Amino acid sequence: MRSMLTKKQWEHCLEEMDKMFPDAHCELVHDNPFELTIATLLSAQCTDVLVNKVTKDLFKKYKTPEDYLAVSLEELQNDIRSIGLYRNKAKNIQALCEKLIKEFNGEIPQTREQLVTLPGVGRKTANVVLSVAFDIPALAVDTHVERVSKRLGLCRLKDTVLEVEETIMKKTPIEKWSKTHHQLIFFGRYHCKAQNPQCGECPLLDLCREGQKRLKRGLVKQ
Repeated sequence: MRSMLTKKQWEHCLEEMDKMFPDAHCELVHDNPFELTIATLLSAQCTDVLVNKVTKDLFKKYKTPEDYLAVSLEELQNDIRSIGLYRNKAKNIQALCEKLIKEFNGEIPQTREQLVTLPGVGRKTANVVLSVAFDIPALAVDTHVERVSKRLGLCRLKDTVLEVEETIMKKTPIEKWSKTHHQLIFFGRYHCKAQNPQCGECPLLDLCREGQKRLKRGLVKQ
């Protein structure tokens, strides 16, 4: 049983990811916090590439919360129907817009506590909005972040999403949270992929728990 990564080893991982993906950033195209919130809500179980395709026209048609409420639910569903779970997401978008107008003067709130009261907005979406739109240190855990931190051995396989978030925050300096979030996503999306991780050319193979297992099983082409 390999022990968990130390803080020093984790720092080394972050340095290597920084070399690999110095320009890691949020790939959801948006112009303001409202658009980012809608895009992040749409991105659940869906790729950023597909979301950006849809929002290209969506964000031309709908500029404000009022705009989303000026159409029928069917029309909004139709505008996002190429996205998974579009019925539910359209419902949430209209409910979210209603709440923004009623309770937040039509503006996206800037605290996690308020953000998670919005329909369709969970902790992950709230953290993305805080960190990307408002530059408030937060660490959103998506499927890539969870996979990479567990494979490397920073987190235990049985850890919940919240435990993963807490561990990464504890082991990472606060001023690096936002950048670390994006670099972990890029690392997971383009390198440490779910189906076909590039272990053979990975600078972290030596200290990676999953990589070492794969190596022993003869699954790593070097």
